[in-house]
Amino acid sequence: MMKIIVTGAFSYTGKYITQHLLDKGEQVLTLTNHPHRPDPFGGRVQAFPLDFDRENALVDHLAGADVLVNTYWVRFDRGTVTQLGAVENTRRLVRAAKSAGVRRIIHISITNPSLESHLPYFSGKAANEKVIVDSGMSYCILRPTLIFGQEDILISNIAWILRHFPFFAQIGDGQYKLQPVFVDDLAEIACQSVYQQKNVILDVTGPDIYSFDDLVRLIGQKIGCPKPILHFPAELALLAARFISLFIGDVLITREEVQGLMAGLLVSSDPPRGTTRLSDWLEANRETVGRKYASEIARHYR
Repeated sequence: MMKIIVTGAFSYTGKYITQHLLDKGEQVLTLTNHPHRPDPFGGRVQAFPLDFDRENALVDHLAGADVLVNTYWVRFDRGTVTQLGAVENTRRLVRAAKSAGVRRIIHISITNPSLESHLPYFSGKAANEKVIVDSGMSYCILRPTLIFGQEDILISNIAWILRHFPFFAQIGDGQYKLQPVFVDDLAEIACQSVYQQKNVILDVTGPDIYSFDDLVRLIGQKIGCPKPILHFPAELALLAARFISLFIGDVLITREEVQGLMAGLLVSSDPPRGTTRLSDWLEANRETVGRKYASEIARHYR
C-alpha cells in the first residue's frame, strides 16, 4: 500500500483521482480548502487543511507520503485569491513536498501553457510546471483540455443555457476548436502515473475535436433542447455573459477564457489519450446534464 496525498479530493478532478486510487487499495489523504465538506468516500480519506501560509504544517501533513497528486489551481481572480498567488502557493506546496521526502508529483496542468502567454491562466500554468521540473523530484505533468463530467462547469452550463433560453448567444464565429476529455479518463491516467518513475509531460485529450458551434449543437441535440445559435461580436457576447453572471451570482465565462478558446489553446496535436466520447456521455446523461446551474463560486468560495 502506498501513501498518496491528493489536493482537492472533495472537489472535482481530485475526487475522481482519489476514487481510482482507493479502488487500487492505496491509502489516500487529502489537503483541501474545504475540510468540512461532505466526505464522498465514507471516512476512508483523512483531510487536512491546504494552508499555504503554514508551510511547516504542510510539511507535517505530507510527511511519509510516497506521491503528491496536485489538482490545485484557481480559475479566475476573486478578491485576494489570484492566479499569480496560486503560482506562489504551488511553489510553497512543492517546496513542502520536497522537504517532507515525497518522491514523486503528479500535477494537473493544461494544454499549451506558455511563460510568454499574455493570458495569466496559461502563463501561470507554465510557471507551475517550471516549479515542478526545477524541483528535482520525479514528476508527471498532465495537460488536459476541457474536462467534462457530472461536476464540470462549461458543458453543464451550456446545457443549462439551452434548457432555459430561447437561443444560444455565441461568441464570435463559433468556429474555434476544443477537444474535451472525460474526467474519469484523466483520473485513470493520473492514477497510472503514480506507479511510474519517468519524468514526463503528457497532453490528455479526448478522441473528438469540435468547433464551439458544433459542440453547442451536439449538447442541444443530446439533451433534447436544440436552440438557434446567434453569433455576436466577442465584446457584445461578453457583455451578455456578465449580465447573466449578475443574475446567477457567478462568473459564467471570463475574457481570458474566451481568448484562450478563440486562440485554439484547448486542442492538442498529440494523439488522444482519453477514449470516452462526449456524445456517448451526453447520451447516457441526457436527463441530468444542465438541470442545475454549476456555480464556480459556490464550489470554491462557499
